[in-house]
Amino acid sequence: MSNTLKTASVAGAVAGAIAAALSGHATPAAAQDAVKCYGVSLAGENDCAAGPGTTCAGTSTVDWQGNAWTLVETGTCESGTPVIADDGEVELPGDRMGSLEPLERDLPQG
Repeated sequence: MSNTLKTASVAGAVAGAIAAALSGHATPAAAQDAVKCYGVSLAGENDCAAGPGTTCAGTSTVDWQGNAWTLVETGTCESGTPVIADDGEVELPGDRMGSLEPLERDLPQG
């Protein structure tokens, strides 16, 4: 397997692991158990927006962008966010916390 293919496979696995860790994407039955959590999405993985620099799903441009939200399970938002270690492993919790309100950190420059 080429290095490019290996890198793509690892990146896909990491993205899947983070999606699973942050999962809470509401289905109609689970919608009442989910909340908007700001500052926990990787770039391009947000569910929707809260301010300048985003419009809606998948438009965040910065990891952990403070004004972009993702639906997460109620009670999990304000625990740490995932951190991708140098070896590609996903570690929980991270040093950054999600918020039920938009954050003023990690906003796109421009």
